[in-house]
Amino acid sequence: MNELHAGTLPDPRSCEQARLSRDARFDGLFFTAVSSTGIYCRPVCPAPAPKRENVRYYATAAAAEAAGFRPCLRCRPELSPGNDVWQRGDHVVARALKLIEHGALDEGSLEQLAARVNVGARQLRRLFTERLGAAPLSVHTTRRLLFAKQLLTETAMPVTEVALASGFRSLRRFNAAFAQANHIAPRELRRQPRAAKSDALTLRLAYRPPFDFASLLDFLRGRALPGIEQVDDIAYARVFGPADAPGWLRVSAWSGGEHALKLELHCPQPAQMQGVVSRVRRLFDLDADPRAIADALRGEATLRPLLRKRPGLRLPGSWDGFEVAVRAILGQQVSVAAARTLASRLVQRHGVVLEQAPLPGLDRLFPTSEALADADLRALGVTTARAETIRGVARALLDGRVDFRAEQPLDEFVARWVALPGIGEWTAHYMAMRALSHPDAFPAADLILRRAAASGGDALSTKALTALAEAWRPWRAYAVIHLWRASTDSAAQPRTKRKGANA
Repeated sequence: MNELHAGTLPDPRSCEQARLSRDARFDGLFFTAVSSTGIYCRPVCPAPAPKRENVRYYATAAAAEAAGFRPCLRCRPELSPGNDVWQRGDHVVARALKLIEHGALDEGSLEQLAARVNVGARQLRRLFTERLGAAPLSVHTTRRLLFAKQLLTETAMPVTEVALASGFRSLRRFNAAFAQANHIAPRELRRQPRAAKSDALTLRLAYRPPFDFASLLDFLRGRALPGIEQVDDIAYARVFGPADAPGWLRVSAWSGGEHALKLELHCPQPAQMQGVVSRVRRLFDLDADPRAIADALRGEATLRPLLRKRPGLRLPGSWDGFEVAVRAILGQQVSVAAARTLASRLVQRHGVVLEQAPLPGLDRLFPTSEALADADLRALGVTTARAETIRGVARALLDGRVDFRAEQPLDEFVARWVALPGIGEWTAHYMAMRALSHPDAFPAADLILRRAAASGGDALSTKALTALAEAWRPWRAYAVIHLWRASTDSAAQPRTKRKGANA
């Protein structure tokens, strides 16, 4: 009998149609388990479709594994994009999942995780089981093991380093957990290694189509900081810390039309690798569901043609919260080009210079909050007030008045930041959009945004735009990106200095 497991899933008919047609738009939104083989697959699995009576649908990979199914070696569930429906909004499960992705259970306990989202451990387990079909620790373990499976399959990393990279401190515990979940020892995947040893690893990062990679690169290219980032028409490259063991990465499209990006990564410290990959996924918004976003936004007449023109437009994330905060402050009331110039000066004067560039032209790290807390910023060409705002933000981060914790609700994040001198609603929402990748962040005071939403008329007031955007929840940040992009595409783009879309 076809079983619909606990958790939010597409309706059974949609699941059935998606698996039979191998619809990539549903990849990662559910998993198909086959009772006759004991294997679970992605909807896009190329294997012959199993009989309907043997199929069970699960909302997450963790739920399928908790039910005793092992991942398919052919379609490789570890390659499926994440399902951001679970992390959407500010409810308990979404906040806890963000913390798990940021490594909260690598070091901390379930009780500590529950305390951070203001519930008890028992209630958190119940909520996870109801919504995801698996307990928090099962979700955490499945995430680590699927990442390990990808490293074992696609790279030549030693098994010991794979264990460290996927969060296991003990090789014995890693081997036991991997064998239990996959019914195969880690080394069994190395009998016919698919990757040769090299300085950099190459990993496949899947997404659900459509995906407008060119527009995302264009957004990042206009804001790229010399010495830290390099962006051209086909790829994004970046250097990252720590300064004594810097790494680098390069992201480009995967060849052959596959729905994936190619990540070339040199990460000297294996234990940091999963966190780096998670950052890249957020930077390029790879877990978004374009179908759900479009369904929510197409009711607005102004947005409908924009969605048709660029159906795969994604939310540009960021590498580091403090970097976004400083750049947002530098971008207040100036153009994109001017903001980039100021940020480039900041990096040249206060950034960390690497003794040896990991890649040609990439030889600096963005300055730390400690470096800017008392820095003389007058030579940058910024106003005295803006320089003091940057120093004030650095101090506030150091003493804990503000932070970029993944689990905090949007309203709480904004309230804490606007309490700082020089930080207004626009700046706080822009930071939430870029640093937290919050899908409902909405810098309503943005002049370009208010003009674009007016469809050729006079710019809307902040109050009018806020009221209009209520119908766009919980995807207001995507509406912002579409309207900004439409303004960029327009031949009649205003040339006056403006507030927004520039940090």
